[in-house]
Amino acid sequence: MRTNKFQILLALFVITATLLSACGGGGAAAPDVAEGYTGTVIKSVPQDLVAACKKEGMLTIIATPPDWANYGEIFASFQMTSGVKINSLDPNAGSADELAAIEANKDNKGPQAPDVVDVGWAYGDSGKADGYYQPYKVSTWDKIPDSLLGVAAKDPEGYWTGGYYGVMAMMTNDTVVKNPPQNWEDLLKPEYKGQVALTGDPRSSNQAIQSVFAATLANGGSLDDAQPGLDFFNKLNQAGNFVPVIAKVGTIAQGATPIVFTWDYLAYGYKETWAGNPPATVIYPSPTIASMYVQAISAYAPHPNCAKLWMEVLHSDEGQLAWMRGYAHGVQQAEMEARGAIPADLAAKLPASSAFSSAVAPNGDQLAAAKTLITEGWMSTVGVDIPTPAP
Repeated sequence: MRTNKFQILLALFVITATLLSACGGGGAAAPDVAEGYTGTVIKSVPQDLVAACKKEGMLTIIATPPDWANYGEIFASFQMTSGVKINSLDPNAGSADELAAIEANKDNKGPQAPDVVDVGWAYGDSGKADGYYQPYKVSTWDKIPDSLLGVAAKDPEGYWTGGYYGVMAMMTNDTVVKNPPQNWEDLLKPEYKGQVALTGDPRSSNQAIQSVFAATLANGGSLDDAQPGLDFFNKLNQAGNFVPVIAKVGTIAQGATPIVFTWDYLAYGYKETWAGNPPATVIYPSPTIASMYVQAISAYAPHPNCAKLWMEVLHSDEGQLAWMRGYAHGVQQAEMEARGAIPADLAAKLPASSAFSSAVAPNGDQLAAAKTLITEGWMSTVGVDIPTPAP
């Protein structure tokens, strides 16, 4: 799902037994993924689950780095609430890898079998259809909207539940970009020559694919036709404005890739922690795309009560606020705003929803079609190879 704070990998391969064994089991104890984060004991969760989870003694997660949307705080709160440590498998895995891990370990009750997954929205229904999830409706079920951004926010039977979403944004290094672009058309201006970059290879990176898909909407395309997005990036390349470099924290700070497409919660998180480095501006081009991540319990979870407690933590006020502090948009945010459950200091620093009112979320079929078109058509339309940087 993510290789670092600014890159989401949409994996195209199956996790092998070798990879799984490398992620845990034997050797030194796994690091505490909550280290350095401040959590809280969440008293609103069902106490019978807390007791049952303590007896199970472990929760195994996968593809969830602590610095992704402030997950570290959620880890800390879960451990403080349950008294149980989190076993974290391969934080750099992708959504496809997560389902592959369930399949590979469905007969395994050991530490390599994930209890829960955090996957891209399209993997909600597909994972359910393949029998990878078990249903569970959290105690705050009625606070979760049925739909958000024009797509379902939870499975009616409880097989998966939306947790948070991000909006595709542009971030600029303001020491290099004195006049930040405000929309897609601006990016073609000569003043941005050699400055626009993606956070991954659009032939494999979900974030890069979604960046191209977002460009479609302002350039004659639609959620059903992503070709204009490829055409737009071809124009960027022909104008000399596109940089065929995978943008990372270092390249942005150094000015090698001063204009970058990224999910807004990563951009704001980066901006907040960019101490001693150049200031940054986050802009929502209009229109743009939003993308939701969903959570589910493995049908073969070795620790089902801890998995249920994990879901309860995520959908408690404390869990939703933790995501918001990481600038992700919690699915219960509107409900919490309506009852005044978001602290004023946090509400003041969150981007106003009016800033990204043009955001739309493609459905599963649209995502699948766009992914195929963009990954297969990048070289024939844009014709630029983007080398993977050395580790």
